[in-house]
Amino acid sequence: MIYFFYIVFFFLILRFTVTLFNFISNPKLTPAPVKHYDLVSVLIPARNEEERILTLLQSLAVQDYERLEVIVLDDNSEDRTYETVTNFCRQDARFRIIRGEKLRKGWLGKNFACHQLAKQAKGDWFLFLDADEMVKDGLIQNALYRMYMGKLTLLSLFTNQITKSAGEKAVVPLMHFLLLNLLPLRLVKLSKLPSFAAASGQFMLFNAQTYRQYQFHKMVKNKVVEDVEIMKKVKQQGLRGEALLANAFVFCRMYKGYKESVLGFSKNILAGFNNNIFALAIYILLVVLGPVFILVLGNMQLFVFALTLIFLSRVMISYLSGQSVFLNILYHPFQMLSLLLIALVSIKQKLGKSVTWKGRNVNA
Repeated sequence: MIYFFYIVFFFLILRFTVTLFNFISNPKLTPAPVKHYDLVSVLIPARNEEERILTLLQSLAVQDYERLEVIVLDDNSEDRTYETVTNFCRQDARFRIIRGEKLRKGWLGKNFACHQLAKQAKGDWFLFLDADEMVKDGLIQNALYRMYMGKLTLLSLFTNQITKSAGEKAVVPLMHFLLLNLLPLRLVKLSKLPSFAAASGQFMLFNAQTYRQYQFHKMVKNKVVEDVEIMKKVKQQGLRGEALLANAFVFCRMYKGYKESVLGFSKNILAGFNNNIFALAIYILLVVLGPVFILVLGNMQLFVFALTLIFLSRVMISYLSGQSVFLNILYHPFQMLSLLLIALVSIKQKLGKSVTWKGRNVNA
């Protein structure tokens, strides 16, 4: 038992060190000092997004970067997504919508949709966005500057998350918590090792010429966490990629309510651990139950020290991600319980060999 105690404490200090590194290095998208005028293809896969996609389209229409072609692919939606987007496209010639092909065997839905979108695009840059987002002025100009300065093939941004219900607040902030507590984000660019890979499918900006050469979504056509896998492929090819925080240039409300949030995270979390149930279980044991173990077997001083590290970590992560410090600290116990539930649901889905999302089976 004493060895497990040491492991818990070491892992806690290690995670705090990673968070501190991220806080000091401040890996955010920054304003651009120069302007670019390249054609940017904004590519949006949409399946059953009738209620949410107009917010994104309206924010793109008034972007301060005008050299855009915006292509929406209706991925066999069962609602009025196609009609809603079609009506909007009549207002702006830069916007158009296409109907997606029937999902091919061996592909996952989003990956196939992105692959089809890239075939239609004519831009110098391919920017893949999710349909439930909203962009702010400066986003595209700043991202292009980053691509040029870093000679990047891929830039991925972790968007600022909008949470409205208590259920969302108990789950969605876990995305930045897991990311900034485990991975020194600057190493995605600085290290050549594919193991230092992170990306968010909510914002993926590619050099179009390189994308056409490698067909990145085709390379990962059956991967659930396709964004991270693509970043790995970029690095394996000797190309350069970078992952940053969006710094309030792009927002997303990922899920509505607690149930949808838990199911959304559960389809991805195990894949993030390379589908290794044992690795996920150990992580949950150390992160969720570790502090309780310290309280039971350790003395009060060590427990207070552990709580201090957790408190400081939540403060730093909240500032980096643009979230409320107070709410993240208040919700921390509930988020940890939600993390345990997400892991259990994900493991159950893995053992059951079937995950359903937006009416389709997803191989976890």
